[in-house]
Amino acid sequence: MNRNLTEDRPTFVTHLECSLTGERYEADQLHGLSRAGRPLLVRYDLEALGEAVSRDTIAARETDLWRWRELLPVRRTESIVSLGEIETPLIPIPRSGGGSVLVKDEGRLPTGSFKARGLVMAVAMARELGVTRIAMPTNGNAGAALAAYAARCGIETVVLCPEETPEINVREIAAQGARVWRVNGQIDECGAIVGRGAAEGRWFDFSTLKEPYRIEGKKTMGLELAAQLGWELPDAIFYPTGGGTGLIGMWKAFDEMERLGWIGSKRPRMYAVQASGCAPIVRAYEAGEEHAARWEDAATVAAGIRVPKAVGDFLILRAVRESGGAALAVGDPAILKAVDDCAKKDGLLLCPEGGATLAAYKQAVRDNLVDEDERVVLFNCATGLKYPMPAADQWLDKDGAIDLGAL
Repeated sequence: MNRNLTEDRPTFVTHLECSLTGERYEADQLHGLSRAGRPLLVRYDLEALGEAVSRDTIAARETDLWRWRELLPVRRTESIVSLGEIETPLIPIPRSGGGSVLVKDEGRLPTGSFKARGLVMAVAMARELGVTRIAMPTNGNAGAALAAYAARCGIETVVLCPEETPEINVREIAAQGARVWRVNGQIDECGAIVGRGAAEGRWFDFSTLKEPYRIEGKKTMGLELAAQLGWELPDAIFYPTGGGTGLIGMWKAFDEMERLGWIGSKRPRMYAVQASGCAPIVRAYEAGEEHAARWEDAATVAAGIRVPKAVGDFLILRAVRESGGAALAVGDPAILKAVDDCAKKDGLLLCPEGGATLAAYKQAVRDNLVDEDERVVLFNCATGLKYPMPAADQWLDKDGAIDLGAL
């Protein structure tokens, strides 16, 4: 599909590029994966962009996602769809994490997760390119974000969820207008069904990294971090990794900012965090492999990182290795303990995936991968309010004798 788009917003997109082969693809056309079956990356004329806008200009703008508009792909103002994508805060957790640890709390975004970043951009570009029907597999939060943004601009949406998807996510997706189906399988098996429908022309496939623009939305996490930390990146980032779009996007953002002269060459060590019950990236990293084989019988309380096979596996592994980081796996007991510790000691309710990053950080400190005095950012990818919590079932009888000293 090729449409004439009115360039009424500053945009510097030049082309799209296969992340594996470097093959170029035209901008302003609807694309899925490259001919090599790999994700496409959006490329910009960074020289012209740097002449048009400075980091100081961007820093002076209102702190929302769209402040970065020159580094984003949407051309037409009327294509933008928004639910109020704020800059998320960095929260210290000195008692549960340590004095140098910050949590970037993505649960403050629309629909309560960092999936809003990627899906707002992907939906805006789908709208710009004339897409009218979308389908996507999800473990929960991505489907909720897609449903919300698609409903806002009138795009019909079909969402397939693995049977273990948290109930609140399934109901949230349905409440926001998507046609949602549960599937007796994992997310990649849901993705296979979506792919089959896309091949039959029933919808456009919005699976992770199978369209080019979710990465562009997710890279705003890296852009924000740089601005929030005075244009100097942290020593390490711990990122909950399923499909890995955000990790890939941040690595891309760091490269673009350095080429613009907005930051130096320093990079954070990137730690891809997975659950030990579903750790294909960790296994590939430890084996020195470039691609990760499917993880069979995936199981973890952290539903968002229960991804047995990621199409962008080589991009995740490349960023981890180039940064001097690592791929780390933590067990469900450690995840749940980290969630409990952070809530009780620092008052911040993490989601299980966010708990995984705190557990992995503590493990990394014990293993001397990270020093306690290094500046570290953990990503809490969603509000903990979406997840089951331990029971609190103590009762008082208002009409009975109450020993207040025992309370």
